Amino acid sequence: MPVNLPSIEKQILPPVQGVRLGWAEANIKQTNRKDLLVIEVADGSKVSGVFTQNRFCAAPVDVCKKHLIESRQIKALVINTGNANAGTGEQGMQDALTTCEQLATLLNVPVNAILPFSTGVILEHLPMDKLLAGLHPAVARLTEDAWKPAAWAIMTTDVAPKAYATSCVLNSKTIQITGISKGAGMIHPNMATMLGFIATDAAISQPLLDKITKHISDLSFNCISIDGDTSTNDSFIIIATGKAGNTEITSEKDPAYKVIFEELLKSAQYLAKAIVRDGEGATKFITVNVEEANTNEEAKAIGYAIAKSPLVKTAMFASDPNLGRVLAAIGYASRDCKSLEDLDVNTIQLYFGEVLVAEHGGRANTYTESAGQKLMEHSEIDITVKLNRGHEKATIWSCDFSYDYVRINAEYRT
Repeated sequence: MPVNLPSIEKQILPPVQGVRLGWAEANIKQTNRKDLLVIEVADGSKVSGVFTQNRFCAAPVDVCKKHLIESRQIKALVINTGNANAGTGEQGMQDALTTCEQLATLLNVPVNAILPFSTGVILEHLPMDKLLAGLHPAVARLTEDAWKPAAWAIMTTDVAPKAYATSCVLNSKTIQITGISKGAGMIHPNMATMLGFIATDAAISQPLLDKITKHISDLSFNCISIDGDTSTNDSFIIIATGKAGNTEITSEKDPAYKVIFEELLKSAQYLAKAIVRDGEGATKFITVNVEEANTNEEAKAIGYAIAKSPLVKTAMFASDPNLGRVLAAIGYASRDCKSLEDLDVNTIQLYFGEVLVAEHGGRANTYTESAGQKLMEHSEIDITVKLNRGHEKATIWSCDFSYDYVRINAEYRT
């Protein structure tokens, strides 16, 4: 089961003015499950996205990028699970475009006003007859109050659906923010096998929304790692419909900017951490804090080295406070960040929770194995690395590797 992830059934997910959602059971990979989602956005909405940096990116990612450039009046998103439409060549590109064409016809909008998303098995062509047949019932179900079934509809190997909602006040107007995400494996920036969709009824200019989306992605979905694998399909989208009636936010100098940014960031970080909590077979949620680095790049490099190390992750699963594995990961982080080649290991302090476990290049004199063992019994573990060489910091979220991770991925296509 996911590590301390609240049940979606206990959450309240209010509608966002200007957004409607509809789902279908298209039987793309499995029968009798929600696997197709349509998200319709109102006229005048602003939509921004960031996508995987995997060079083998999926056809729908290429189509999304193209449509976001061609049309700033995005009208709908369509998401299918069970099949990634990645590694499918020209046929995959045509299938993604055909999906857009069919949905555009149903909604009576331009083809380039549709953004397609896929997630699932790579190197297999979409079962287009099933996908296209599911579009009509999905459109027929479009309603503002469908965030919970929408969260179910985008899952693949996820154990649980992931959603979050919050609100704030801007210019005396109540602003709603509601979002969903999916992901459980092949998770590592930039980005991972994840899909994230956040909608707000705030009015935000397109240039500012583009900047916000990129910045928030770097502080949330690009700060998680489950297995060190970067996927082909990852996408993070923010929709701002402007239907709340606030004065449009066009500048970071606007006092309203900080409020909406912090609420959107809070939403994205919750959804990103929910993916880690539902990491395939995860039993522990791990927070890696790297402090007092020269640059943010240094801090992230060390954080990722620890977070994606199979040796660290298996030790966490075994509740083994194996300090050597963490120190080794810190030591080889210079492979990904050249400025760490002059790292003085004698200045580093390593903490598990609030317990100092290593300093001066070795085990702390005050550390005892029993203290470390007690910390490992918790389902949530904090690792803090103080480099004592600067003022930058970063936080990376990860999880352990269990027997189930191997089983789930061994059986993924069978």
